[in-house]
Amino acid sequence: MSIYHNPRCRKSREALDYLNNSDIDYNLVLYLSKPLSKITLENLLFKLKINAIDLVRKNELLWKTEFSKKKLTENEIISIMLENPKLIERPIIENENSAVVGRPIEKLIDFFKEK
Repeated sequence: MSIYHNPRCRKSREALDYLNNSDIDYNLVLYLSKPLSKITLENLLFKLKINAIDLVRKNELLWKTEFSKKKLTENEIISIMLENPKLIERPIIENENSAVVGRPIEKLIDFFKEK
């Protein structure tokens, strides 16, 4: 179990608190300070069962000003997220076979009920 965490994000901290309070073992991935590899991001997208655009934080100023009006391919969006990890939606909780974006917290709770 891994959590892709941004300590400055309230929703990400809520997810981390949930894992800690539920005694769930996890690997903490601070993806802003240790950027993801392309393979890791592609695996997360596969486990999330979403396209890259669905993992983009579209309200970020960087996205709005630099990318939102461009026609981008899946690979281009992945490259943009790898170069600008703050554009990646968080928190992401991943197990061996699946993953979930844990916001709102109810999505995370449901994820563990299904396991």
